[in-house]
Amino acid sequence: MGASLAGMLGIAFADSFAFIILSVIGIGLGSAVFHPEGSRVAYMAAGNRRGLAQSIYQVGGNTGTSLAPIMTALVFVPLGQFGAVWFTSFAGIAIFVLFYVAGWYSKQLVNFPRVSKTRQKKNIQVKRKKKVVFAMIILIFLVFARSWYFSGIGNYYQFYLIDDYGLSIRQAQIYLFIFLAAGVLGTFFGGPLADKLGKRNMIFWSLAGTAPLALLLPHVGLLLVIPLFFLIGFILNTSFSVTVVYAQELVPGRIGMVSGLIVGLAFGMGALGSVLLGKLADVTSISFTMLAISFLPLLGLFTMLLPKDETLEKWAE
Repeated sequence: MGASLAGMLGIAFADSFAFIILSVIGIGLGSAVFHPEGSRVAYMAAGNRRGLAQSIYQVGGNTGTSLAPIMTALVFVPLGQFGAVWFTSFAGIAIFVLFYVAGWYSKQLVNFPRVSKTRQKKNIQVKRKKKVVFAMIILIFLVFARSWYFSGIGNYYQFYLIDDYGLSIRQAQIYLFIFLAAGVLGTFFGGPLADKLGKRNMIFWSLAGTAPLALLLPHVGLLLVIPLFFLIGFILNTSFSVTVVYAQELVPGRIGMVSGLIVGLAFGMGALGSVLLGKLADVTSISFTMLAISFLPLLGLFTMLLPKDETLEKWAE
């Protein structure tokens, strides 16, 4: 959180593009360090409700993301770059909260010993190494599909609204907020639903359920964009926390590592996808780019290649 706070201050006072990049790196490092250990804390506090606990943890970050369009309209448009300084107060409060969390965390570590390399090699790498590796590759591929679609909508659909529907910047931010806010709700409810319906089932339906709506989105009038936006954001993000829990149970004893891998890839793939989609939009058009990404949720059909929840339970025995 200290690195993130420093990055926010840097953005507020940056007087060059290089300074902005350096500030963003500070925020990125803060996020990268925080999320794996945060997932571990959520796992420790979860009991038998790991899906719910991970959803509560992830919904905090997604809420912040969903507020970005509103903050753009209310803070950055009227105040400009210096408006970023107001967000340092949240980082400061979080630092004090983490003093308490860190104390609780240090006491819990004894109850969650790391699996020894010998035992892990015997139980996973030797007996089921190929199956686990294959399942992790499929899971990463699904995170890739979800993140690229989410990034494409989150970063570029506002320009599609401006160019094709004639909306202003402020009006486009409202539509984007609806999409991101629905994603927050989906993140929260996805975990508890997965606890009841199964994690693999939730991952499958979050992408397969999004697919027909995503294919329809580029072809509807402005009145239908809001309800479609809400449904797509909600359904797509029901698997956001579930993929982390699934990975944790796929590779038990490596909670921090797999959490960082899945959450890190979710952000990293989204960032990479954003760059490539921006290039695609420059080369073709924003309309073609929105049409192209509408097919990404169809990749959710590959979820059926993942081991069932019951299989993961047997592997953990």
